[in-house]
Amino acid sequence: MARSDVQLMLDVKAGDELSFELLLKKYRTPLVNFLYRMVKDQAAAEDLAQEVFLRVYRARKEYSPSAKFTTWLFRIATNLALNAIRDGRYRQMQISIDAPRDEDEPVIEIAAQETRADDRLIERERNEMIRGAILALPEKQRVAVILHKYEEMDYGQIGRILGCSESALKSLLFRAYETLRVQLALLVARPAAQPAGEGKQS
Repeated sequence: MARSDVQLMLDVKAGDELSFELLLKKYRTPLVNFLYRMVKDQAAAEDLAQEVFLRVYRARKEYSPSAKFTTWLFRIATNLALNAIRDGRYRQMQISIDAPRDEDEPVIEIAAQETRADDRLIERERNEMIRGAILALPEKQRVAVILHKYEEMDYGQIGRILGCSESALKSLLFRAYETLRVQLALLVARPAAQPAGEGKQS
């Protein structure tokens, strides 16, 4: 039976280097993706992910399984990313959370299933509007939305990562989604991809 993340980390604490390699292999890509959404720079995301795992390794002797391993991991990642943004060490993301704006920049996440070119263009435009609105949110609201929407974490885990109660987090997310609803009202009102002239009566 596969060992849980907590057991792997306890084995790391006991001196098992292979268990650390297994955790690194399992969480490196999700962590880089999360950090990329925070700083919108692949090299920076790679550097920060390396720093996160370095801190995990350094703290192995003090590790206590009081929370899920991912809660601990993403709390470290969130703090490092926010500090990096505040310090101005990395340029903050501007438009896209997932895909770089320039065509020649590396893409971290693979594209969705193939669709018609015009549909893809419209869908990309809609996604960029949504992502741009998320990026304009206050810092803590933005992190909460990314963890909730993209990392699909539950309220309890996000609250522990951000250091707030579940009720405070729900209030935070409510304000964030309400802001997004207002900001994206025009987008919601726009019809989905529709060829010119379709739907008109002759």
